[in-house]
Amino acid sequence: MTDPTVHARPGLPAPGEPLRLMAVHAHPDDESSKGAASAARYVSEGVEVLVVSCTGGERGDVLNPGLAHDPRVLDDLAGFRREEMARAAAILGVQHRWLGFHDSGLPEPDEDGNVPPLPEGCFALVPLDEATAPLVALVREFRPHVMTTYDENGGYPHPDHIRTHEVSMRAFEAAGDPEQFPGTGEPWQPAKLYYHLTFHKARLVALHEACLADGVESPYAEWLEGWEDKPEDAARLTTRVECADWFETRDEALKAHATQIDPDGRWFHVPLEAQRRAWPTEDFQLARSLVPDVRTGPYEDDLFAGVRPERTL
Repeated sequence: MTDPTVHARPGLPAPGEPLRLMAVHAHPDDESSKGAASAARYVSEGVEVLVVSCTGGERGDVLNPGLAHDPRVLDDLAGFRREEMARAAAILGVQHRWLGFHDSGLPEPDEDGNVPPLPEGCFALVPLDEATAPLVALVREFRPHVMTTYDENGGYPHPDHIRTHEVSMRAFEAAGDPEQFPGTGEPWQPAKLYYHLTFHKARLVALHEACLADGVESPYAEWLEGWEDKPEDAARLTTRVECADWFETRDEALKAHATQIDPDGRWFHVPLEAQRRAWPTEDFQLARSLVPDVRTGPYEDDLFAGVRPERTL
């Protein structure tokens, strides 16, 4: 998993120094739907966790029927989403920073299949180094040992998610190089970078079967029926972090993003106990590593494996 193009020495914690995790996301609410339970677990263990939101989610749809016509939302969606993000961060116990870019939206094709252009000045259209510079500055300020982000497809092909992947990878590879992005702080090289692997087939099948066993309507049935298997996907799962005790915290944080979540939606119908029993982890793909592989089984069980002082070779 080591990237041969990265030659900087990783920044590792000294004994007694807190571990630091930076989670880079596209929009407010992404941090609560991807990696939230593991983030809350790490916070409970004394890890410093910083969530970075690249955009303000200004062009997001209001998905909660109870708020679809609320004048507070209609008059200032961006401000409302900032308040939601503050509540979610408090629930998870994480620190939070905005990169300050504008939401690109998700263009929908017209009846002829034509996709409208992205709005001028949006995050996805900002030149890569211009979009990366503030993240490099944050990496050098916060000095994370581990970063998380999305894969090359953005997790799903939203232009802001894809750009988040691009700026995260660029920042990981540049933050430790004193010749890159001068004036953005002292160089710092994170040791590892992971992709969120939230919706992979093995997990969805396990949750679907748990629903059927408990007599609960499965929200995954239609999704699995249309699933396209790809041979390379089996190797993506490298890391499973036990965090079932924080699933309730995850859901509370997600519901704090009230404009984006229908609290009565079917995703909340799957009992937490069934989820804990069927799949008690949040999952990741190790994409970059500058430390030894210390796993003793098929999967890592810790984003800081090989980084913690007592486990570093």
